[in-house]
Amino acid sequence: MKNPEGQQDVSISQGFRMMFYVMKPKETLFQTLEEVPDYVKKATPFFISLMLLELVVSWIHKGKPPGRLDDALTSISAGVLSRLPSLFSRSIELTSYIYVWENYRCLSLPWDSPWTWYLTFLGVDFGYYWFHRMAHEVNIMWAGHQTHHSSEDYNLSTALRQSVLQIYTSWIFYTPLALFIPPSVYAVHLQFNLLYQFWIHTEVIDNLGPLELILNTPSHHRVHHGRNRYCIDKNYGGTLIIWDRIFGTFEAENEKVVYGLTHPINTFDPFKVQFHHLVCIWTTFWATPGFFNKFSVICKGPGWGPGKPRLGLSEDIPEVKGKEVPFSSPASQLLRIYTVAQFALMLAFYEDTFADKAALSQVTVFLRVCFIILTLTSIGFLLDQRQDAAVLETCRCCVLLMLCRFGHLKPLVPSLSFAFEICFSICVAFWGVRSMKALASGLWK
Repeated sequence: MKNPEGQQDVSISQGFRMMFYVMKPKETLFQTLEEVPDYVKKATPFFISLMLLELVVSWIHKGKPPGRLDDALTSISAGVLSRLPSLFSRSIELTSYIYVWENYRCLSLPWDSPWTWYLTFLGVDFGYYWFHRMAHEVNIMWAGHQTHHSSEDYNLSTALRQSVLQIYTSWIFYTPLALFIPPSVYAVHLQFNLLYQFWIHTEVIDNLGPLELILNTPSHHRVHHGRNRYCIDKNYGGTLIIWDRIFGTFEAENEKVVYGLTHPINTFDPFKVQFHHLVCIWTTFWATPGFFNKFSVICKGPGWGPGKPRLGLSEDIPEVKGKEVPFSSPASQLLRIYTVAQFALMLAFYEDTFADKAALSQVTVFLRVCFIILTLTSIGFLLDQRQDAAVLETCRCCVLLMLCRFGHLKPLVPSLSFAFEICFSICVAFWGVRSMKALASGLWK
């Protein structure tokens, strides 16, 4: 997964099949890690295609889109942030695995055996179940995973709401496989396990009949994302639901599911979405007396408190009335259109950066990453209608013009460079005036 030139292309048929984990072993057996395609990167057009299909089906059956624009932008923003570290280094899930494989493996199963492929499929999914369960039952791990649960909608964009922090604990649960499973086989299934979980984030698919007994399905995963009391800490499976049935964490969907965190964060700020629970842990840690109690704040469940069971009390979970109104942006329709346009431009730079990573200098990659983060933050501020949003957007537009001037960013259509600069110069002027008005208003108060 390091040398794109040495990787095979993924056909349209394979692209759709990899989203549902129905690839054949002979199609995905590789001797070295460098030969393994970056399936997640290659899945981008299939993500978009399935999201458009979900939109069409939802309009036909329900007469409305499957979610809200502001929530979808925040979800995709989280997905973008979670992928940025891979521009600088190989994933810790792979580096730790390779280290154990090279230094401590007990035996080497044949990389080209279908039996190794199927065993890895089960092993990765089993490891994911226990990682996912601990991510709900250990507070410091929940600080990363809660990002994925913070959406109050449930659609395919929600699947992209990934955590920046989660990967730094998930690798532990896959490491035992490195004692006998070759890294190239593991890398394939690690990606397929993630991709499979994309399509189950939808409300347009109801019940899949007998498949519900074995596979993780949209119905099962809707329960997992619910904040109803009956949904809490249920259905942790990735691809298979059998682990939940075996270990007693399965719950079937019955009453209407209300999605999101038990205590909604009511913001579209990408940094708050990612890190707000760390701040909560920090505050609770220092407010809780006693060494062992402080240790428990970190290592027991998010609902734990002194005198309570390890995972807290179910009666402490706010009861769902069924009339909850999801938090929505107060931004005007015109401002929403502007944020979508800026978001689309950022995504184009994001995709271009990943595509040309090998040809770009480290300085250019770093500056582009900083600009992407700045853009996501500014869009979050605009959607939240924060008082300092205009100032930040003015700075962002100025940074964009400077990066273009020094060659670190280039318009996708070079012939439109002049028009591009004129457009963003107008943006600087517009947001600059808004900034001065906001600052003058603040000083006057």
